[in-house]
Amino acid sequence: MSNANKILEVKDLTISFNTYAGKVQAVRGISFDLFEGETLAIVGESGSGKTVSTRSLIGLLAATAEIGNGTAIYNPPGADSIDLLPLKDKEWNAFRGKEIAMIFQDPFSSLNPIKRIGKQISEIFTMQHKLSKVEAKLRAIELMRRVGIPMPEKRYSQYPFQFSGGMRQRIVIAIALASDPKILICDEPTTALDVTIQAQVLALISEIRRERNISTIFITHDLGVVAHVADRIAVMYAGKIVEYGTAHEVFYNPQHPYTWSLMSSMPDMDIVAGEELEAIQGTPPNMLYPPEGDAFAERNPNAVAMDLKMHPPMFKVSDTHYAATWLLHPNAPKVERPALLERRIKNSLQRQQEREQAK
Repeated sequence: MSNANKILEVKDLTISFNTYAGKVQAVRGISFDLFEGETLAIVGESGSGKTVSTRSLIGLLAATAEIGNGTAIYNPPGADSIDLLPLKDKEWNAFRGKEIAMIFQDPFSSLNPIKRIGKQISEIFTMQHKLSKVEAKLRAIELMRRVGIPMPEKRYSQYPFQFSGGMRQRIVIAIALASDPKILICDEPTTALDVTIQAQVLALISEIRRERNISTIFITHDLGVVAHVADRIAVMYAGKIVEYGTAHEVFYNPQHPYTWSLMSSMPDMDIVAGEELEAIQGTPPNMLYPPEGDAFAERNPNAVAMDLKMHPPMFKVSDTHYAATWLLHPNAPKVERPALLERRIKNSLQRQQEREQAK
């Protein structure tokens, strides 16, 4: 992808929170780009800074948040570029939803429990698109039908508690799409759903993205969720991006030990009977006092001495693949990836080849 179609450029973003115990350094200088029409997945454990970093892009950080250095340049097609981070509340109200929208993790808490579903969708058309109530209702019903709500004319007058979890998530998607945004942020939109509904929601988001050429940022802690929807993946740990590349590169040639651990801990269809599931040992660091070196060093069985002294820079693996690990330094000892991970990569590649041959 060329530089010409970057719709979002985040550089050196730093975010901290002022608490009674001190300053929590939640995001520590991350950089990434988002291209028009692509899906970028941001993956990592809870507390790694995924949601905080993306909430800064729509002005929804807590009052205790403090944005330090960094820029987030939004390049809307056919309009002037703008740095999102300095925007004030009134500016955000005119910008949020219309240009960048967000699907939140819990659809039930995202909806007003005492307002009818249809009203929650149609008010966007009346407030932002200045449509009449009749026109707004028709547009809302049309959008409900598009996201897979059965009998939308009847459902329009119902309340959130009358919808299942999967249906509520579809409504939240409809609300996010009502303003026709250029960028859609999906904050773990399938966490509370069963596997079947999860697959349906993922397919719906992918289909709508292609139809409208929406650029998508997909936040999750589960690499398996983004396996078939992401174009590129950024792996976050302790407020930093530790690996960054195309989905194929991160899945089939992971370089950072944390990425190895994430992939090894995923349940796998090739697991041998009696084999225990892998778990990442230890706990993430306290971000009140982030370590000087590699934050993953204490949990990394292959850590080298330099990991405890200095955070590694981003080493280039390919033109599109980077990883922040001292194991990529020319003088570092040779370390093999875990046998379990190698087996999973081999089996996954084999299945992919079989699917391609079957087409």
